[in-house]
Amino acid sequence: MRLDPVHNPTLTRRLGLPLAALVFTVAVASGLAKLAGADPFATLGLIVKGAAGSKFALLETLNRATPLIFTGLAVAVAFRARLWNIGAEAQLYAGALLTVLVGTQLCLPGAVAIPAMALAAILAGALVLLGPAVLKLRLGVDEVVTTLLLNFIMLLFISMLLEGPLKDPMGMGWPKSPPIPRDARLPRLIEGLRLHWGFGLALIAAVSVWLIQIRTTLGYEIRAVGLNAQAARFAGIPVNRVIVKTALLSGGLAALAGFSEVAGLKGNLTLDLSPGFGYTGIVVAMLALLHPLGVVASAIFVAGVFVGANSMSRAADVPTYIADISVAVALLSMVLAILLTKFRVVRG
Repeated sequence: MRLDPVHNPTLTRRLGLPLAALVFTVAVASGLAKLAGADPFATLGLIVKGAAGSKFALLETLNRATPLIFTGLAVAVAFRARLWNIGAEAQLYAGALLTVLVGTQLCLPGAVAIPAMALAAILAGALVLLGPAVLKLRLGVDEVVTTLLLNFIMLLFISMLLEGPLKDPMGMGWPKSPPIPRDARLPRLIEGLRLHWGFGLALIAAVSVWLIQIRTTLGYEIRAVGLNAQAARFAGIPVNRVIVKTALLSGGLAALAGFSEVAGLKGNLTLDLSPGFGYTGIVVAMLALLHPLGVVASAIFVAGVFVGANSMSRAADVPTYIADISVAVALLSMVLAILLTKFRVVRG
């Protein structure tokens, strides 16, 4: 068997295969629920109800989707240029760290503190990814390895700070940072509920990235480098400069996830700030086929699976790990669907 390229895939092939991947994911989740002793259809209904069955549930889903939109956009931008950014988790924590430092140390008024924290977070995340990008360009170091290892380095660094100079003296011994002032936090979109303006910022970021990709020279250069770096270089595109710009943009977007979680939701920095938002961003980007606007829908879908699974677990006594397996299956099946969109399996 061999793979032959499909030069002009039909619309049915481009849309049908990803849809089949999602159907397969639902079938796997239903099978797991059956193995757990629950009614598959009732379990799926509980997941949908837990994710969007009420105003509170829907807003919690959007709240959970906010950091996933940022990390999904970060991955989508980088992957579009074939810069394999696996370190969105490190960039998220870098953004969260600078958000706390600016918010607690500079004593700025709220109207100034919020944009200052956001800009500091963007700069921190951009610099974290800039290092692996430069190593890739100058020394040929695989960025998959460097960005992945930076996740663990950043977590250990944050742990050291939270047990040392950044530890809240009023935190009763818990490893957490001092809280940022109330007036420096993102306001709620709906009073009394947890959804904050970080979600609005995420939507603005998605539209902005989409416009950059389709309306700017940088967007064209990113696509060209991703399709064929050698051909792009032959055409006069400064490939190294494009990779650096892509790294700065991608790292800054991932860092905004940390900013939104601290300034919009948590109020301080803890080691469990992210339950894997950076890694889940890869799933979100792949489900969206690297499209910035698709990332929003994909992030809401993935967030709904997790939020709904928590509710379903309490109602049906089924492990929430079904959500983790379902998201992993969705990623693998979507990768296969993308492969089969571009290539045809031929015998012989």
